[in-house]
Amino acid sequence: MSEAFDDLRRTLDESYTWPVLYMFKFIAPKDKIDKLKTLFPKNEFIERESKEGNYLSLTCKILVNSSEEVIRVYRQASKIEGVISL
Repeated sequence: MSEAFDDLRRTLDESYTWPVLYMFKFIAPKDKIDKLKTLFPKNEFIERESKEGNYLSLTCKILVNSSEEVIRVYRQASKIEGVISL
């Protein structure tokens, strides 16, 4: 997985000038959404329920200062069972 994050870091650094308002998007089981939200304290979210109602998509824009901050959030989210990063 480290190689994937290295590729992501390279892509982010080529695409953005830091700091930037970065949009995170995830899909999570409904029972995991509160845990996912703890990664973004004091931020507003856009939530959408899946057709079957089992999952929620979560979108959050936050100001980040580096590609490392973006990767840190993705690493933390990957530890939550059932969460998919988009």
